[in-house]
Amino acid sequence: MRVIAGTAKGRSLLSVPGDSTRPITDRVKTAVFSILVSQGVVVGTRWLDLFGGTGAVGIEALSRGAAEVVFVERSNQAIRVLGQNLSQTGVSDRSHVVRGDAFDYLRKPALAPFDLIYVAPPQYQSLWQKALLLIDSRPDLLTAGGQVVVQIHPKEDDPELSLINLVRYDERQYGSTRLMFYEPAQEGSQLPD
Repeated sequence: MRVIAGTAKGRSLLSVPGDSTRPITDRVKTAVFSILVSQGVVVGTRWLDLFGGTGAVGIEALSRGAAEVVFVERSNQAIRVLGQNLSQTGVSDRSHVVRGDAFDYLRKPALAPFDLIYVAPPQYQSLWQKALLLIDSRPDLLTAGGQVVVQIHPKEDDPELSLINLVRYDERQYGSTRLMFYEPAQEGSQLPD
């Protein structure tokens, strides 16, 4: 794993040993950032990397000019790796690492809104649905133009997930990774055919 672009371009990132995290491949990271950069949701924005892991996604955002990234991670081992990755990429001054449960964090009152929330939890535990439902119940977590990106294995997808305030507006698949993009629901919002 490495940082693909920006101030930390080319710097290697450490991995968390074992299978407790879901590392993003460079191919998928390149694709997601190509989409997000074209939408203007990277430079100067505030991100929440909900299941921080190694920090690869949030660090990429910081390297490309995000104003701030909050990483939430409960694994002590992952937090150590995340701290090392933030330090060696030189972006730790714009990051905040929260040690704790992602769902407890989402329930905190009066959180400042985020421009982007990235959700990539451990696989096959229905955690992404639980996180998305919690975000859906808290429209105040997103800025007016904010969005949520979910990274899962395609077999985990649940197109029937009942959301009130969010709508899936796009999805992309890269091998065994599916990216799903959600935005605040507006009249006429729907996934294109």
